[in-house]
Amino acid sequence: MDFTLEKKDPHSSARAGRILTAHGPIETPIFMPVGTVGSVKAVTQQALKTQVQAQIILGNTYHLYLRPGTGVLEAAGGLHRFNGWEGPILTDSGGYQVFSLAANRKLSEEGALFQSHIDGSRHLFSPERVVDIQRSIGADIIMAFDECPPYPCEYSYAQKSLELTHRWLARCMKRMQESEPKYGYEQSLFPIVQGSTFPDLRLRSCAEVAAMGADGNAIGGLSVGEPEEQMYELAALCCANLPQDRPRYLMGVGTPWNILENISLGVDMFDCVMPTRNGRNGMLFTSQGVINIKNKKWATDFSALDEGITCPSSNQYSKAYLRHLFVAGEYLALIIASIHNLAFYLHLVKEARQHILLGDFATWKAAYLPVIKQRL
Repeated sequence: MDFTLEKKDPHSSARAGRILTAHGPIETPIFMPVGTVGSVKAVTQQALKTQVQAQIILGNTYHLYLRPGTGVLEAAGGLHRFNGWEGPILTDSGGYQVFSLAANRKLSEEGALFQSHIDGSRHLFSPERVVDIQRSIGADIIMAFDECPPYPCEYSYAQKSLELTHRWLARCMKRMQESEPKYGYEQSLFPIVQGSTFPDLRLRSCAEVAAMGADGNAIGGLSVGEPEEQMYELAALCCANLPQDRPRYLMGVGTPWNILENISLGVDMFDCVMPTRNGRNGMLFTSQGVINIKNKKWATDFSALDEGITCPSSNQYSKAYLRHLFVAGEYLALIIASIHNLAFYLHLVKEARQHILLGDFATWKAAYLPVIKQRL
């Protein structure tokens, strides 16, 4: 993987760059649709490419390991061939899923012992095993195995968790060096900065992660319940202390305004289930503001979902029609809303990139933020 930093905004820390992977380029800042089980919910791979204009999607190690399993993925020739997505793929290590299974998992130096949410069977994720699984999945970018501490947590817990994450990271890096990719192209491992909401632990983690010299670095453990302003403060701290010549990935964030604020702090990559999950529940993010499409006020509004973005679904279907589909319980409602929201997110980061390249990102963001945050 290769990263080129193309332009910095003169009035913020926003950056425009380009990541080159074996499956194509990624222009940053970028939003990555979440395809947990090898599928972005309610969106075909063709729609991801032609309507959403996604450049990279995510898969999840925990879910893909349990179903369909690494045997099936290896027989298919990796996730790219299995799901038909030809562009880059990033896989989460499964650390967050293990964190969310707090009642059904046990952490040790060896790794995380957990019960499957599917059939209750018991499994062990060690740093080595997680690297091996992601080798089998075949993602272009794979994540180190970490523990995501809960919010809030005591300093002593966060410190012990961070030390365990750092020891696991060293084992992940060693396994990467000892193993080979399975499908004829290189894979890149991203370490993850942790440390909960404690600045000194975050700084310590940034130093440890930076010393690894990885192709890129991630910031984890944010957007897990802490106030937005605290998230921004910690993201800014991490960006200021991670290598300038490597991409920075803020995991699991967030709303459109979260994304713009974090771009201004120096983050390059984002993912979140929000656009598809909220879309399936009738919430639309648009270039004019946020819409609850189920509200009766849209019943006779025949204007397009969003003429401000380039997406056939957003331009073709009216608010009244989409509301009708939701009220009628039609599956098409979930498809149209999911495609639209993802297309808006990709439009948002593309616009941000263009304004960084023009040198007026900070001015554009200040004017655009209150517009997209308003409820219509």
